[in-house]
Amino acid sequence: MNTKMNRRDLLGTLAAVTTTGFAMSVAGKSKTAAAAQSTAGAAARVSRTGSRNLITDVAGLQVGHAEDADVRTGVTVIVPDQAAVAACDVRGGGPATRETDALSPENLVQEVDGIVFSGGSVYGMAAADGVAAWMGARGRGFSMRATPGIPPSPILPTACLYDLANGGNKAWGEEPPYRKLGVEALEAAAAEFALGTAGAGYGANSGGLKGGLGSASAVSGDGITVGALAAVNSLGSAIAPGGKLFWAAPVELNSEFGGLGTAGLKAGPEDYGRAMQPRANTTLACIATDVALTRVELQRIAIMAQDGLARALRPAHAPFDGDVVFALSTAQQEASKELPRSVLVTRLGALAADTLARAIARAIYEATALPGSEVPAWRDL
Repeated sequence: MNTKMNRRDLLGTLAAVTTTGFAMSVAGKSKTAAAAQSTAGAAARVSRTGSRNLITDVAGLQVGHAEDADVRTGVTVIVPDQAAVAACDVRGGGPATRETDALSPENLVQEVDGIVFSGGSVYGMAAADGVAAWMGARGRGFSMRATPGIPPSPILPTACLYDLANGGNKAWGEEPPYRKLGVEALEAAAAEFALGTAGAGYGANSGGLKGGLGSASAVSGDGITVGALAAVNSLGSAIAPGGKLFWAAPVELNSEFGGLGTAGLKAGPEDYGRAMQPRANTTLACIATDVALTRVELQRIAIMAQDGLARALRPAHAPFDGDVVFALSTAQQEASKELPRSVLVTRLGALAADTLARAIARAIYEATALPGSEVPAWRDL
């Protein structure tokens, strides 16, 4: 008898057992417990990716990129159709962020108008200035009450990665390109977008290889969609030493990053392959779902999703990394009232972690080396 259980089966069992226990404690009836077990187990199994296998499979969401090839940098903007509840979790030792404090549940504004990822380290913060000006001029943003002549204030949490030392032309003086790139990325927002050497991942490097921009999605058995997007500029490596196998291979769907499997996926305790070349590093990530959630629930999902970053990169969350995970809900559907909220959050957090791991692997898999760069892409190995 085969006694092995993969992560998806384990998640199904977890949801089934938890819901069963809840139902039994309330009703005390075996039929109710059995029905809850069957429903939860079926719902927790992921049957497929979304149609695009992108974060935009989450209804009510678009993504736009802009790049500057001369500077070797770029910007990515994640734009909900309507202001969306969001949260974030910061685990890296060197974050470069803006408006993350606004996401604390005790603060006034509970929704965001977009999330901005940029290269350029501190200079990249200006990308959000461009996005804010564009949105404010068109009446989008927070205001206590609409007043003629007073623009609203778009809420745009922002995180930047360090790509200043990648060989691009950074002699911009007092005019970094990021404000302009932010506007261009916003105007390019759509359901389809490029992966690999694109957007905020354009100038990124990862564990001795070309980094990039990745995305993935998953649809639960009961129709909840979870998507992930990642700009990968990590200290850690996405592949095991001595080969091309991705650490995220155990959760790969549909051979989305080569279908190489897991045979030989191992490393010694301090064998990091091409990784461990400390500089300023970062992985920026966003998790999204179409089910309505509170900010506190999204905060827990963002925390759980950080495990996906650790599954896909080795090492992760180092002092040199500015790792940040955002989570947002487009609230396109309500979750079943028969499922306890704690179980729902557990399911979505676990699903988010796997989906983020896949998005990170896809970023490296899809990346192409920059012209004249000494840093190879995964496909060049």
